[in-house]
Amino acid sequence: MALPLDEIKKLIKEGIPDAKIEIKDLMGDNNHYSAVIKSQVFKNLNKVEQHKLVYKSLKGKMGNELHALSITTKTE
Repeated sequence: MALPLDEIKKLIKEGIPDAKIEIKDLMGDNNHYSAVIKSQVFKNLNKVEQHKLVYKSLKGKMGNELHALSITTKTE
């Protein structure tokens, strides 16, 4: 089952409230996405820790309903 783009944004915003999110559906199949996520929460965290926060916000859907998500994290 695919995960709609709006649902991904909603989950990330719940976990990282100040996040500014840009998501692209790479294949048009609601299954392969690229996301740029900007947040002050990422400040002083390394990339692995930043990505863990994003994965945590997805509440176990990564690898299940969400097949592929390329993540770029940035601080503002």
